[in-house]
Amino acid sequence: MERKTVKQELHQEMRKVYGSTLVELAKKDANIVVLDADLMVANGTGVFYEEFPNRAFEIGAAEANMMGIAAGLSTLGKIPFASTFACFASRRVFDQFFLSCNYARLNVKLTGTDPGITAASNGGTHMAFEDLALMRVIPDITIVEPSDNVSLAALLPQIAYREGCAYIRIDRRSTQVLYAGDESVTLGKIHVVKEGDDLTIIACGIVLVPEAIRAAELLQREGISAAVLDMHTIKPVDIETILQYAAKTGMIVTCENHQIIGGLGSAVAEVLSEKLPTPLKRIGVDGEFGQVGSVEYLKNAYGMNAESICAACKEALKRIR
Repeated sequence: MERKTVKQELHQEMRKVYGSTLVELAKKDANIVVLDADLMVANGTGVFYEEFPNRAFEIGAAEANMMGIAAGLSTLGKIPFASTFACFASRRVFDQFFLSCNYARLNVKLTGTDPGITAASNGGTHMAFEDLALMRVIPDITIVEPSDNVSLAALLPQIAYREGCAYIRIDRRSTQVLYAGDESVTLGKIHVVKEGDDLTIIACGIVLVPEAIRAAELLQREGISAAVLDMHTIKPVDIETILQYAAKTGMIVTCENHQIIGGLGSAVAEVLSEKLPTPLKRIGVDGEFGQVGSVEYLKNAYGMNAESICAACKEALKRIR
């Protein structure tokens, strides 16, 4: 496999791809409906309202109520996509989403936008570093964090027609180009971005996958071969691929825009500890709250940039060399 590099040009905003993809799905399926909590402009679903005003529901700043309405629509055979900021989609409405949608075995797709440091200037109150931890404990849920617009557009139809509830974690900003338009992205299957022999970096999302790729490029200059895996599906976990690369490289480093407790790193650690004990280093937020700042500033502050990942990988390799 050729070494993947991060292209510097940007695609359109991720929220626009989210909204336009839902419109395309809705053109083919009258059961696709959209709900928002006073955020149709912010989350990019205004285009859906324009196209299908009778199938788009602006609930207002009342996320708990939105979950109840989404559950009711699901009982009628609809496939509701409900969107709000990730902090509200997780911390604020966890009980309603858990009981009304998941416990009831319904089919609600909940999208949390601006997760982690992508909340940027909205600061610590809006910076969801805990949403994956909350959602992962829900039985049978599907959890996805696409790393660019290509993977988002590819995964949304698969999520729509995977029976059961889902949590989708996306940014609203423009995203870097990672995948070719014809590149296959499969729900539930880790995407191998770059092969490597010395260690494996497993990352998720638009913040950390590009930084992991850059870190691998920095490591390559020092003669260290790092595989990079995009674990866009946090649940169900692709156990087979994790074990394959753990056996191949003997060292795993996880990178996530989330607390290192309960998210991607924990999911990988659970697999390794039970199936194939392997040295592991987790990169992410380590027991801190959010703060106001640009995404670039926050990447540096929380050690999520390529240079920090590179340094952490080199330190981790000392454990097995």
